[in-house]
Amino acid sequence: MMRLFRYSLYCLMLTALLWQCHIAPGIVGAVQFDPTAAPYPKLSDYAFFQALSPNGAVPNAGVLPYEPITPLFTDYAHKARYVWMPDSVQATVDADGRILFPDHTVLIKTFYYPADFARPDQDWDLIETRLLMKRDGEWDAYTYVWNDKDIEAELNLVGDFKPVSWADEQGLARTVEYVVPNKNQCKSCHNQNKKLLPIGPKARNLNAALTYPDGITVNQLERWQSDGKLTAGDWAAQFAPLTDWDDPKSGNIADRALAYLEVNCGHCHHPEGPAHTTGLYLGTDFQGYPAQLGICKSPVAAGKGSGGRQFGIQPGQPDSSILLYRMEAEDPGVMMPEIGRAVPHKEGIALVREWIEGLEGDCKE
Repeated sequence: MMRLFRYSLYCLMLTALLWQCHIAPGIVGAVQFDPTAAPYPKLSDYAFFQALSPNGAVPNAGVLPYEPITPLFTDYAHKARYVWMPDSVQATVDADGRILFPDHTVLIKTFYYPADFARPDQDWDLIETRLLMKRDGEWDAYTYVWNDKDIEAELNLVGDFKPVSWADEQGLARTVEYVVPNKNQCKSCHNQNKKLLPIGPKARNLNAALTYPDGITVNQLERWQSDGKLTAGDWAAQFAPLTDWDDPKSGNIADRALAYLEVNCGHCHHPEGPAHTTGLYLGTDFQGYPAQLGICKSPVAAGKGSGGRQFGIQPGQPDSSILLYRMEAEDPGVMMPEIGRAVPHKEGIALVREWIEGLEGDCKE
């Protein structure tokens, strides 16, 4: 909930910044998206934002911010997310709560680091903006890397490395060599049944209130509907909110740990994901299937990635569990997730550790 509050504060701040930030040439006016001409060489060519500055961007008309309840971890980067689609079309929701977007939808996600995480609304270092755009029923991913002045981002298909430094909430200095993925690496995570698909926007992961740049606080699914981006339906009642992994009041340890694993691991470790052959499925849908969650499950292939441990999860013994070993690892040949992080997520690891410590039972060798 604190994260949603910070994001709401961010949205309000962006509106105020419109009067003091640099207006980049050629981006004021309606969104410019021609699916036959994209990708454009510069982010400003799309006019998704009215203004760009080192402290963020002001979304243009029709570009709607959104924030998942439980987000994906990416080396402690903060993220600003938006959705745009033509006024003539709407998204729908399938029986599993997945949002099905129409052609010419663009999902926009900017990765940035505040200089001081205790003051997240100040002194941003903008790193990259990723666009997922749907054309002819298929999704494509394109990355735009921001320049040193943080007032323009240019198309980058080959990836990049960006040294980043910041002070965390405790005032400790942190650094990371941030990896901007190349175009092919995007497919590694956004992969369901060998098709590139969005990960985050699902009905249950958006079923929470958000304060928008116009100052209105409302449930995100309802706002999408009132803005004409989502078909009619009582989706907020039909799909219970995903637990917020970072909010102890939102659910018990198991709920929070599984929500975290679903968002950070479940896109691969899923019957339709690229890691389906492992038989390890990490997500809230498998709470009643302990073996599929890795509890007392031996790995399909032993070796370096197992760290000499016998089971994915050994109840009551996190330090004997392969899952935690790989979450803590920094060796690229061992660590999980394989892409999207260079440093371990200590807070997420602490949560999963606490969950495993509380599990009862004994694995028979």
